[in-house]
Amino acid sequence: MRVAMWYNNRDVRLEEMPTPTIGEDEVLVRVEAGGLCGSDGMEWYRLHRSPLVLGHEIAGVIVDAGARVRRFRVGARVSVAHHVPCNTCHYCLAGHHSCCTTLQTTNFVPGGFSEYVRVPAINVDRGILSVPDDVSFEDATFVEPLGCVLRGLRQAQMRPGLTVFVIGCGISAQLMIMAARALGAGLIVACDSIPFRLEMARVHGADAAIESDDTAVDALRELTGGRRADLVVLCRPLVPLALRAVERGGTVLFFSGAEDPKETIPVPWNEIFWRTEVTLTSSYASPPKDSATALALIESRRVPVGSMITHRLGLGELGAAIEMLTHPWQHRSMKIIIECLR
Repeated sequence: MRVAMWYNNRDVRLEEMPTPTIGEDEVLVRVEAGGLCGSDGMEWYRLHRSPLVLGHEIAGVIVDAGARVRRFRVGARVSVAHHVPCNTCHYCLAGHHSCCTTLQTTNFVPGGFSEYVRVPAINVDRGILSVPDDVSFEDATFVEPLGCVLRGLRQAQMRPGLTVFVIGCGISAQLMIMAARALGAGLIVACDSIPFRLEMARVHGADAAIESDDTAVDALRELTGGRRADLVVLCRPLVPLALRAVERGGTVLFFSGAEDPKETIPVPWNEIFWRTEVTLTSSYASPPKDSATALALIESRRVPVGSMITHRLGLGELGAAIEMLTHPWQHRSMKIIIECLR
């Protein structure tokens, strides 16, 4: 089978690899579509494991199933999660699935940007969702990223009526805006430095979109009548801006990774915490229940994910897709779909 083998962001090769052989509790999925995640462009995050096959937002068809697989049959249309929790450890039982060691070590093989993937038994058990016929494979690739967003908003105790300030308007942020709107947010304000992304934010439900410069907090307060945001979502690591933008009693959700893994953040202790009751929280990954909710929102069209797609490329064009991902202002790119069978 063909795979897109990633060596670094400037070296991605279309290579041949044996189609995986499955065990009795596993399934083989033909990948119909794969979504390019913003993290796929974070070279520092994966370079030490190069070469490897990227891709974790996938949808496809089961073409083979092990003898002991009962829940899924050959021909089923499915969304497949790469990370799944154990559901039994201290962290899972406390609701902190992101901290589960099993979640951080599970994956399908070899990676989503390939023609086929082997889905291990634990992923078959709790990481596969049946995709309804009226949901396209393209739309189904959003189950994982939207599930991550829903988990983050749940972690931040999102409630109807809140003022939400989303910093950064890339892929995850657009989903944040759409999900916050679906969950009943009051005022949603998006913030970025790229005009195209601000345009997209308005399309996807932001009430206002402002530049991420020194005037951003003043602009936010003009929109709210003098207050700041109840919930600030960091989809870009502009932490000083987030801390200036959060209202007393509000929450800052750290959703994106840092651009520099060694980066540290000075925090004005008294100004942010003492008598202001600001909460800082973070979120990572999509536990099974959030993925299921994401699929339901996609199927109902309450979160119309297809409007995010700006490019569709073949498996051999993954290198070009990563260039678009990492230079969105040049290509007016948002969500890029890889059609793994062409």
